[in-house]
Amino acid sequence: MKLQHLTNLFFPMVCAGCDSFLLSDEMVICSSCRHEIPLTHHYKSDVNECFKRFYGRIPIEFAAVHCYFHKRGIVQQLIHNLKYKGHQEIGTQIGFWLANDLMKVEKLSTVNAIIPVPLHKKRLKERGYNQVTTFGLALSKHLNINYDTSILRRNVYSKTQVKKNLLKRTEVIGNIFEVEFTEKDHNKHFLLIDDVLTTGSTLEACSRALLKIPGAKISIVCMAMSHS
Repeated sequence: MKLQHLTNLFFPMVCAGCDSFLLSDEMVICSSCRHEIPLTHHYKSDVNECFKRFYGRIPIEFAAVHCYFHKRGIVQQLIHNLKYKGHQEIGTQIGFWLANDLMKVEKLSTVNAIIPVPLHKKRLKERGYNQVTTFGLALSKHLNINYDTSILRRNVYSKTQVKKNLLKRTEVIGNIFEVEFTEKDHNKHFLLIDDVLTTGSTLEACSRALLKIPGAKISIVCMAMSHS
């Protein structure tokens, strides 16, 4: 008996979406939950609804998310387990799925680095990890693009944005990100990543910081986006 099978016998793996036991050929999420995930298929169109959320706000090359986020839905459960329960394998799995789609996007063939939306060092210490790290590393591995956490930094610690309205979120986010770069970073195409796209204010602020780099281009990819 293989070691993995023996481990599963005594410590059975459960689905990150519904807590049911996973079958031997299932990873992280069971087949039933996988089929319930509402996919966007944004990779099939350059001018998709994710891209349109940034119209008139920031110049971007491409934007896409993997799936829709509905309250009390399967994706909310997955993101909650990833963000607050330490199930970082969820980010890896979503990154693998999305990478398979993004390989087909011509505009992303020029991306030089994957940049995660950073946490403030105090928040990082509280949580113990950035919830987009495994997502970004999976994209990096399967797309063969460097994962870089050194360029973009969050300078201001703020409380959770969940209960704030759009105006208050925008006021809080303001200009709290900054970049550290050298001449070798000029004229690069950066793929900015985050977990859930809501108002887009955080990603807009990050993009504005990155666009201070001469010749920089920005594309955006997230695991999910809010959808009514």
